[in-house]
Amino acid sequence: MSGDGFVGGPRSLSAPAPGWTATADVVVVGSGVAGLTTALRLRAHGLRVLLVTKATVDEGSTRWAQGGIAAALAEDDSPDEHMADTLEAGGGLCNEQAVRVLVTEGPDAVRELIAWGAQFDTDATGSIALTREGGHHRNRIAHAGGDATGAEVSRALVEAVAADPGIELVERALVLDLIQDSRGHAAGVTLHVIGSGTRDGVGAALAPNVVLATGGFGQVFGQTTNPYVATGDGVALALRAGAAVADLEFVQFHPTVLWVGPLAQGQQPLVSEAVRGEGAVLLDDAGNRFMLDVHPMADLAPRDVVAKTIMRRMRETGAAHVWLDGRDLGADTWVHRFPTILAECRLRGIDPVSDLIPVAPAQHYASGGVITDLDGHSTIPGLYACGEVACSGVHGANRLASNSLLEGLVFARRIAEAIAHDPRPISDSAAPAISANDRDSGVIANSMRRRLQQVMDTDAGVLRSRDSLTTATESIAVTMADPASGGRPCTEDWETTNLHWVAYVLATHAAEREETRGSHWREDFPESDPNWRFRLVSTLDPSGRLLTERRPPQWLPRSEQ
Repeated sequence: MSGDGFVGGPRSLSAPAPGWTATADVVVVGSGVAGLTTALRLRAHGLRVLLVTKATVDEGSTRWAQGGIAAALAEDDSPDEHMADTLEAGGGLCNEQAVRVLVTEGPDAVRELIAWGAQFDTDATGSIALTREGGHHRNRIAHAGGDATGAEVSRALVEAVAADPGIELVERALVLDLIQDSRGHAAGVTLHVIGSGTRDGVGAALAPNVVLATGGFGQVFGQTTNPYVATGDGVALALRAGAAVADLEFVQFHPTVLWVGPLAQGQQPLVSEAVRGEGAVLLDDAGNRFMLDVHPMADLAPRDVVAKTIMRRMRETGAAHVWLDGRDLGADTWVHRFPTILAECRLRGIDPVSDLIPVAPAQHYASGGVITDLDGHSTIPGLYACGEVACSGVHGANRLASNSLLEGLVFARRIAEAIAHDPRPISDSAAPAISANDRDSGVIANSMRRRLQQVMDTDAGVLRSRDSLTTATESIAVTMADPASGGRPCTEDWETTNLHWVAYVLATHAAEREETRGSHWREDFPESDPNWRFRLVSTLDPSGRLLTERRPPQWLPRSEQ
């Protein structure tokens, strides 16, 4: 046992007693590629699905995905080659069994997505057009609408879900806490719903199986590519319920996010890695290509390498950003391959056809989350996780570009199969979340969110050290324990509470890992250390103490249930 700390606080978000109840065979929380695919696959087994989503059904992170879906679809490619690239990017911490599942089942998962109506861009022969991104040694990225892959994937899946009467959709529903029966098994979730008729307010969705597909936690940081809904709700729920989370220190910062000014906050426009895949290059303020001597793949090196190099060059020169030069791509490529990025740039007075694009790193993807086995089981029976909220082991210390949508597709299929072959009745001993009258609130006011984001940007972002991480953990712990930071039972304050829980674990893990590996960069420990080739796995005990253990990369939580 290592790295344990005490932050205190309740094991549930305090909320009024549920005013309504719904039942289903499975509750799926989230409507990105992972949640929608899980729902559709569950319906193939005849199960009743309650699909709940925080905003509207198409407002998650999936629709913002520009690059595409990586899969070994070409004749000159293979799952083994895809696996090799994934393992290299993962910095020695991938679970090789999980990666093997991803790359071997990936092509069929993409074909199923096409059968549901997704339309990918094609080449002159009518085959799926494949391109390359950082860390890939083959052209294996399938894309749609040029740089609008996520939007097309979301459209196809949303339409398929809408056509299935066995899927009940509840929108504008913030998930609060896991409901557990007397054995500690999942038995549903509590929700706070706004504007949904008879199901307004706090209610209980009861089911013997709960699938978390809530996405990431980008709003922990002030500079992020994630939408406003990415507040770590699934990871925080799992923590409070006693589930294990892992690898939260490995936060991927996308190297090329459009720089829109020193005061910009919240979601920032992404300039896809695929732009460099088509030939764009990075330049510093003096016009020098600074990636050539850093990595054999130069500007197409893995994201962590590029992000770190950009930050180093910015620090050396005092510049607020670097430049992306895509002028040689030509107008036709920009118009047809990258129409979304072109429009975003032109909206801000930048024409990539003739101008350099100012870019800088920003938070993009979380490789860690609720730790799962090869079928999506968490350490709590009946609780599953899929997509960015999950730590399936495929990413290790750093995600390979365009593996995220594929992960959602592949593991959603496996979760549906696992649930279908393990039928469980709804428990009659389940208890909804503890009401506000039963314990202190422990809710943190939304007014504390900006302070948290500033601390995380400054002290737990791309550049980390013992001193900065000590500052971060102490600041977060003070806020969590300070009665003056107390909030009300409302959506914004519940979200801010979730962000603080996730940030505390993230900073604690980052402080404990005294090395540089993948997307985790310690200035005071700049080299990778073979003695640190393990994962940090954390749980909360009933008193709110964070307990952290070290596990080998191949560890699967299901084996200890």
